[in-house]
Amino acid sequence: MKFEIKLQNHFWFWGIYFLLNFLRWGAYFNDYGYSFKSNLVEFALHIPLVYFNLFVLIPHYVLKSHYYKFAIALLLSLMAVYLLKTGMTYYIISENIWPEANRDYKPFEMNHIVAVCIGELYVLAMASSVYLTLTWLKERDRNRALREEQFKIKLKYLKNQIQPHFFFNTLNNLYALSLESSDKVPDVIIKLSKLMEYVLYDIEGTKFVPLIKEIDYIQNYIEIEKLRFENVEVTINIESNIDDVKVPPLLFISLLENAFKHGGYNNSKLIIKINCKLADGFLNFEIINNFVLSQSVKSSNGIGLTNTKKRLKLIFKNNFTLEHQVKFNYYIIQLQIPIYNED
Repeated sequence: MKFEIKLQNHFWFWGIYFLLNFLRWGAYFNDYGYSFKSNLVEFALHIPLVYFNLFVLIPHYVLKSHYYKFAIALLLSLMAVYLLKTGMTYYIISENIWPEANRDYKPFEMNHIVAVCIGELYVLAMASSVYLTLTWLKERDRNRALREEQFKIKLKYLKNQIQPHFFFNTLNNLYALSLESSDKVPDVIIKLSKLMEYVLYDIEGTKFVPLIKEIDYIQNYIEIEKLRFENVEVTINIESNIDDVKVPPLLFISLLENAFKHGGYNNSKLIIKINCKLADGFLNFEIINNFVLSQSVKSSNGIGLTNTKKRLKLIFKNNFTLEHQVKFNYYIIQLQIPIYNED
Protein backbone atom coordinates (compact mmCIF):
# COMPACT_ATOMS: atom_id res chain seq x y z
CA MET A 1 0.00 0.00 0.00
CA LYS A 2 1.59 3.23 -1.16
CA PHE A 3 0.37 6.79 -1.43
CA GLU A 4 0.37 6.57 -5.22
CA ILE A 5 -2.42 8.98 -6.20
CA LYS A 6 -1.50 12.65 -6.46
CA LEU A 7 -2.40 14.72 -3.42
CA GLN A 8 -4.50 17.13 -5.46
CA ASN A 9 -6.72 14.25 -6.61
CA HIS A 10 -7.46 13.34 -3.01
CA PHE A 11 -8.60 16.91 -2.39
CA TRP A 12 -10.77 16.79 -5.52
CA PHE A 13 -12.40 13.53 -4.45
CA TRP A 14 -13.26 14.65 -0.94
CA GLY A 15 -14.26 18.12 -2.10
CA ILE A 16 -16.70 16.83 -4.70
CA TYR A 17 -18.04 14.18 -2.33
CA PHE A 18 -18.60 16.82 0.38
CA LEU A 19 -20.36 19.16 -2.06
CA LEU A 20 -22.72 16.44 -3.29
CA ASN A 21 -23.57 15.37 0.23
CA PHE A 22 -24.10 18.99 1.32
CA LEU A 23 -26.47 19.69 -1.58
CA ARG A 24 -28.28 16.37 -1.20
CA TRP A 25 -29.12 16.66 2.50
CA GLY A 26 -29.60 20.41 2.33
CA ALA A 27 -32.30 19.91 -0.30
CA TYR A 28 -33.78 16.93 1.55
CA PHE A 29 -34.27 18.84 4.83
CA ASN A 30 -34.50 22.26 3.19
CA ASP A 31 -31.84 23.36 5.64
CA TYR A 32 -28.45 23.98 4.04
CA GLY A 33 -26.98 25.41 7.23
CA TYR A 34 -27.57 22.21 9.12
CA SER A 35 -26.40 20.14 6.16
CA PHE A 36 -23.13 22.06 5.99
CA LYS A 37 -22.38 21.70 9.71
CA SER A 38 -23.36 18.03 9.91
CA ASN A 39 -21.30 17.13 6.84
CA LEU A 40 -18.38 19.10 8.22
CA VAL A 41 -18.49 16.98 11.37
CA GLU A 42 -18.93 13.74 9.44
CA PHE A 43 -16.16 14.37 6.94
CA ALA A 44 -13.78 15.33 9.73
CA LEU A 45 -14.23 11.72 10.86
CA HIS A 46 -14.70 10.00 7.47
CA ILE A 47 -11.36 11.10 6.10
CA PRO A 48 -9.09 9.94 8.98
CA LEU A 49 -10.97 6.66 9.20
CA VAL A 50 -10.55 5.97 5.46
CA TYR A 51 -6.80 6.65 5.45
CA PHE A 52 -6.32 4.79 8.73
CA ASN A 53 -7.96 1.80 7.08
CA LEU A 54 -5.95 2.12 3.85
CA PHE A 55 -2.48 2.74 5.28
CA VAL A 56 -2.59 1.02 8.67
CA LEU A 57 -5.26 -1.65 8.95
CA ILE A 58 -5.06 -3.15 5.46
CA PRO A 59 -1.21 -3.35 5.23
CA HIS A 60 -0.76 -4.63 8.79
CA TYR A 61 -3.68 -7.04 8.97
CA VAL A 62 -5.45 -7.78 5.66
CA LEU A 63 -2.31 -8.16 3.53
CA LYS A 64 -0.78 -10.37 6.20
CA SER A 65 -3.94 -12.49 6.51
CA HIS A 66 -4.67 -11.40 10.10
CA TYR A 67 -8.35 -10.99 9.39
CA TYR A 68 -9.64 -11.35 12.93
CA LYS A 69 -7.24 -8.60 14.09
CA PHE A 70 -8.47 -6.43 11.24
CA ALA A 71 -12.09 -7.00 12.29
CA ILE A 72 -11.34 -6.11 15.91
CA ALA A 73 -9.33 -3.01 14.95
CA LEU A 74 -12.06 -1.86 12.57
CA LEU A 75 -14.73 -2.39 15.22
CA LEU A 76 -12.77 -0.35 17.75
CA SER A 77 -12.23 2.35 15.13
CA LEU A 78 -15.97 2.51 14.43
CA MET A 79 -16.72 2.81 18.15
CA ALA A 80 -14.21 5.67 18.44
CA VAL A 81 -15.81 7.39 15.46
CA TYR A 82 -19.25 6.89 17.03
CA LEU A 83 -18.19 8.52 20.30
CA LEU A 84 -16.56 11.46 18.51
CA LYS A 85 -19.45 12.00 16.12
CA THR A 86 -22.07 11.81 18.85
CA GLY A 87 -20.16 14.23 21.05
CA MET A 88 -19.39 16.70 18.26
CA THR A 89 -22.99 16.62 17.05
CA TYR A 90 -24.29 17.24 20.58
CA TYR A 91 -21.96 20.14 21.38
CA ILE A 92 -21.56 21.75 17.94
CA ILE A 93 -24.79 21.16 16.01
CA SER A 94 -27.74 20.09 18.12
CA GLU A 95 -28.59 18.30 21.36
CA ASN A 96 -30.69 16.07 19.15
CA ILE A 97 -27.90 13.71 18.12
CA TRP A 98 -29.90 12.22 15.24
CA PRO A 99 -32.13 14.91 13.73
CA GLU A 100 -32.73 12.83 10.61
CA ALA A 101 -34.67 10.23 12.61
CA ASN A 102 -38.41 10.42 13.28
CA ARG A 103 -37.90 10.73 17.05
CA ASP A 104 -35.34 11.85 19.59
CA TYR A 105 -32.55 9.39 20.26
CA LYS A 106 -30.26 9.17 23.24
CA PRO A 107 -26.54 8.30 22.89
CA PHE A 108 -25.67 4.60 22.78
CA GLU A 109 -29.10 3.48 21.64
CA MET A 110 -28.68 0.45 19.40
CA ASN A 111 -30.46 1.93 16.37
CA HIS A 112 -28.27 5.01 16.50
CA ILE A 113 -25.07 3.01 16.91
CA VAL A 114 -25.99 0.75 13.97
CA ALA A 115 -26.96 3.70 11.77
CA VAL A 116 -23.70 5.57 12.44
CA CYS A 117 -21.58 2.45 11.90
CA ILE A 118 -23.35 1.57 8.65
CA GLY A 119 -22.87 5.12 7.42
CA GLU A 120 -19.15 4.97 8.20
CA LEU A 121 -18.82 1.56 6.56
CA TYR A 122 -20.55 2.90 3.45
CA VAL A 123 -18.09 5.78 3.15
CA LEU A 124 -15.19 3.50 4.01
CA ALA A 125 -16.17 0.96 1.36
CA MET A 126 -16.78 3.54 -1.35
CA ALA A 127 -13.60 5.57 -0.79
CA SER A 128 -11.45 2.46 -0.33
CA SER A 129 -12.90 0.89 -3.48
CA VAL A 130 -12.03 3.98 -5.53
CA TYR A 131 -8.52 4.15 -4.11
CA LEU A 132 -7.80 0.43 -4.39
CA THR A 133 -9.15 0.31 -7.95
CA LEU A 134 -6.95 3.21 -9.06
CA THR A 135 -3.97 1.71 -7.26
CA TRP A 136 -4.60 -1.67 -8.90
CA LEU A 137 -4.81 -0.05 -12.35
CA LYS A 138 -1.54 1.77 -11.78
CA GLU A 139 0.10 -1.40 -10.46
CA ARG A 140 -1.17 -3.31 -13.48
CA ASP A 141 0.42 -0.75 -15.82
CA ARG A 142 3.65 -0.92 -13.85
CA ASN A 143 3.73 -4.71 -14.02
CA ARG A 144 2.98 -4.59 -17.73
CA ALA A 145 5.86 -2.15 -18.27
CA LEU A 146 8.11 -4.35 -16.13
CA ARG A 147 7.21 -7.45 -18.14
CA GLU A 148 7.93 -5.55 -21.35
CA GLU A 149 11.29 -4.43 -20.00
CA GLN A 150 12.14 -7.97 -18.92
CA PHE A 151 11.11 -9.17 -22.38
CA LYS A 152 13.47 -6.65 -24.02
CA ILE A 153 16.34 -7.58 -21.72
CA LYS A 154 15.88 -11.30 -22.33
CA LEU A 155 15.54 -10.78 -26.07
CA LYS A 156 18.66 -8.61 -26.15
CA TYR A 157 20.52 -11.25 -24.16
CA LEU A 158 19.55 -13.98 -26.62
CA LYS A 159 20.44 -11.80 -29.60
CA ASN A 160 23.80 -10.89 -28.09
CA GLN A 161 24.45 -14.57 -27.45
CA ILE A 162 23.85 -15.33 -31.13
CA GLN A 163 26.29 -12.66 -32.34
CA PRO A 164 29.37 -13.88 -30.43
CA HIS A 165 28.50 -17.43 -31.49
CA PHE A 166 28.51 -16.41 -35.13
CA PHE A 167 31.65 -14.25 -34.94
CA PHE A 168 33.47 -16.95 -33.00
CA ASN A 169 32.87 -19.36 -35.87
CA THR A 170 33.88 -16.78 -38.47
CA LEU A 171 37.10 -15.88 -36.66
CA ASN A 172 37.93 -19.59 -36.48
CA ASN A 173 37.48 -19.74 -40.25
CA LEU A 174 39.70 -16.69 -40.68
CA TYR A 175 42.35 -18.22 -38.44
CA ALA A 176 42.33 -21.43 -40.50
CA LEU A 177 42.88 -19.42 -43.71
CA SER A 178 45.69 -17.39 -42.13
CA LEU A 179 47.54 -20.60 -41.21
CA GLU A 180 47.43 -21.52 -44.89
CA SER A 181 48.70 -18.02 -45.81
CA SER A 182 45.70 -17.83 -48.09
CA ASP A 183 45.25 -14.78 -50.29
CA LYS A 184 41.55 -14.97 -49.38
CA VAL A 185 42.20 -13.44 -45.94
CA PRO A 186 41.77 -9.78 -47.04
CA ASP A 187 38.44 -10.60 -48.71
CA VAL A 188 37.24 -12.39 -45.59
CA ILE A 189 38.21 -9.44 -43.40
CA ILE A 190 36.34 -6.96 -45.63
CA LYS A 191 33.21 -9.07 -45.70
CA LEU A 192 33.43 -9.68 -41.98
CA SER A 193 33.65 -5.93 -41.39
CA LYS A 194 30.42 -5.48 -43.38
CA LEU A 195 28.70 -8.10 -41.25
CA MET A 196 29.91 -6.40 -38.06
CA GLU A 197 28.71 -3.03 -39.31
CA TYR A 198 25.24 -4.48 -39.83
CA VAL A 199 25.20 -6.03 -36.36
CA LEU A 200 26.69 -3.06 -34.49
CA TYR A 201 24.90 -0.20 -36.23
CA ASP A 202 22.10 -1.21 -38.61
CA ILE A 203 20.08 -3.37 -36.20
CA GLU A 204 21.00 -1.73 -32.90
CA GLY A 205 17.87 -1.10 -30.81
CA THR A 206 15.48 -2.43 -33.47
CA LYS A 207 12.92 -5.16 -32.98
CA PHE A 208 12.25 -5.72 -36.69
CA VAL A 209 14.38 -5.06 -39.77
CA PRO A 210 13.59 -5.28 -43.50
CA LEU A 211 13.78 -8.83 -44.76
CA ILE A 212 15.81 -7.59 -47.72
CA LYS A 213 18.60 -6.49 -45.37
CA GLU A 214 18.55 -9.87 -43.66
CA ILE A 215 18.88 -11.56 -47.05
CA ASP A 216 21.86 -9.30 -47.85
CA TYR A 217 23.38 -10.22 -44.49
CA ILE A 218 22.90 -13.91 -45.28
CA GLN A 219 24.51 -13.48 -48.71
CA ASN A 220 27.59 -11.82 -47.18
CA TYR A 221 27.85 -14.69 -44.74
CA ILE A 222 27.57 -17.18 -47.59
CA GLU A 223 30.38 -15.42 -49.45
CA ILE A 224 32.62 -15.78 -46.40
CA GLU A 225 31.82 -19.47 -46.12
CA LYS A 226 32.45 -19.97 -49.85
CA LEU A 227 35.96 -18.63 -49.32
CA ARG A 228 36.49 -21.37 -46.74
CA PHE A 229 34.68 -24.20 -48.54
CA GLU A 230 35.97 -24.92 -51.99
CA ASN A 231 33.21 -27.30 -53.00
CA VAL A 232 29.93 -25.59 -52.06
CA GLU A 233 26.81 -24.61 -53.97
CA VAL A 234 24.24 -22.24 -52.44
CA THR A 235 21.07 -21.09 -54.14
CA ILE A 236 18.52 -18.57 -52.79
CA ASN A 237 15.04 -18.71 -54.20
CA ILE A 238 12.65 -15.85 -53.31
CA GLU A 239 9.18 -16.54 -54.68
CA SER A 240 7.33 -13.45 -53.42
CA ASN A 241 7.66 -9.69 -53.20
CA ILE A 242 9.39 -9.07 -49.87
CA ASP A 243 10.03 -5.32 -50.23
CA ASP A 244 7.78 -4.33 -47.31
CA VAL A 245 8.29 -7.36 -45.08
CA LYS A 246 10.11 -7.04 -41.77
CA VAL A 247 11.55 -9.78 -39.56
CA PRO A 248 13.44 -9.98 -36.25
CA PRO A 249 17.15 -9.33 -36.90
CA LEU A 250 19.60 -12.23 -37.09
CA LEU A 251 16.79 -14.75 -37.10
CA PHE A 252 17.93 -16.92 -40.02
CA ILE A 253 21.69 -16.87 -39.57
CA SER A 254 21.77 -19.69 -37.02
CA LEU A 255 19.77 -21.89 -39.40
CA LEU A 256 22.27 -21.20 -42.16
CA GLU A 257 25.24 -21.76 -39.84
CA ASN A 258 23.74 -25.12 -39.01
CA ALA A 259 23.65 -26.08 -42.70
CA PHE A 260 27.30 -25.15 -43.23
CA LYS A 261 28.40 -26.85 -40.03
CA HIS A 262 26.65 -30.17 -40.53
CA GLY A 263 26.10 -30.33 -44.28
CA GLY A 264 28.17 -32.40 -46.72
CA TYR A 265 30.75 -34.79 -45.23
CA ASN A 266 33.98 -36.48 -46.26
CA ASN A 267 34.86 -33.70 -48.74
CA SER A 268 31.64 -34.23 -50.65
CA LYS A 269 30.03 -31.24 -52.32
CA LEU A 270 27.96 -29.17 -49.93
CA ILE A 271 24.61 -28.20 -51.43
CA ILE A 272 22.40 -25.64 -49.68
CA LYS A 273 19.05 -24.40 -50.95
CA ILE A 274 17.22 -21.49 -49.37
CA ASN A 275 13.55 -20.92 -50.19
CA CYS A 276 11.61 -17.86 -49.09
CA LYS A 277 7.97 -17.12 -49.89
CA LEU A 278 4.87 -15.44 -48.48
CA ALA A 279 1.58 -17.31 -48.10
CA ASP A 280 -1.62 -16.72 -46.12
CA GLY A 281 -0.15 -13.97 -43.97
CA PHE A 282 2.98 -15.94 -43.08
CA LEU A 283 6.59 -15.92 -44.17
CA ASN A 284 7.88 -19.40 -44.99
CA PHE A 285 11.64 -19.78 -44.79
CA GLU A 286 13.24 -23.10 -45.66
CA ILE A 287 16.85 -24.30 -45.70
CA ILE A 288 17.80 -27.64 -47.25
CA ASN A 289 21.30 -29.09 -47.10
CA ASN A 290 22.76 -32.44 -48.01
CA PHE A 291 24.59 -34.65 -45.54
CA VAL A 292 25.87 -38.17 -45.27
CA LEU A 293 23.25 -40.48 -43.76
CA SER A 294 25.81 -42.47 -41.85
CA GLN A 295 26.72 -39.37 -39.90
CA SER A 296 24.56 -38.38 -36.91
CA VAL A 297 22.55 -35.23 -37.33
CA LYS A 298 23.33 -32.91 -34.44
CA SER A 299 21.99 -29.71 -35.97
CA SER A 300 19.11 -29.34 -33.55
CA ASN A 301 21.40 -29.29 -30.49
CA GLY A 302 23.44 -26.16 -31.16
CA ILE A 303 23.36 -22.89 -29.22
CA GLY A 304 22.18 -21.02 -32.31
CA LEU A 305 19.04 -23.10 -32.88
CA THR A 306 18.22 -23.15 -29.18
CA ASN A 307 18.38 -19.37 -29.02
CA THR A 308 16.34 -19.09 -32.21
CA LYS A 309 13.52 -21.09 -30.64
CA LYS A 310 13.63 -18.97 -27.49
CA ARG A 311 13.53 -15.74 -29.48
CA LEU A 312 10.63 -16.97 -31.59
CA LYS A 313 8.73 -17.88 -28.43
CA LEU A 314 9.30 -14.44 -26.93
CA ILE A 315 8.37 -12.50 -30.06
CA PHE A 316 5.55 -14.55 -31.57
CA LYS A 317 4.30 -16.54 -28.55
CA ASN A 318 2.94 -19.75 -30.12
CA ASN A 319 2.16 -18.18 -33.49
CA PHE A 320 5.08 -19.76 -35.34
CA THR A 321 6.40 -23.14 -36.41
CA LEU A 322 9.99 -24.37 -36.52
CA GLU A 323 10.30 -27.90 -37.85
CA HIS A 324 13.09 -30.10 -39.12
CA GLN A 325 13.07 -33.38 -40.97
CA VAL A 326 15.29 -35.71 -42.95
CA LYS A 327 14.44 -36.85 -46.48
CA PHE A 328 16.89 -39.22 -48.13
CA ASN A 329 20.26 -37.51 -47.65
CA TYR A 330 18.86 -34.00 -47.15
CA TYR A 331 18.25 -32.19 -43.88
CA ILE A 332 15.37 -29.69 -44.03
CA ILE A 333 14.55 -26.88 -41.61
CA GLN A 334 11.27 -25.04 -42.12
CA LEU A 335 10.37 -21.82 -40.31
CA GLN A 336 7.01 -20.08 -40.51
CA ILE A 337 6.38 -16.70 -38.86
CA PRO A 338 3.67 -14.03 -39.20
CA ILE A 339 4.28 -11.32 -41.80
CA TYR A 340 5.22 -7.92 -40.38
CA ASN A 341 4.71 -5.15 -42.95
CA GLU A 342 6.22 -1.65 -43.13
CA ASP A 343 2.83 0.03 -42.74
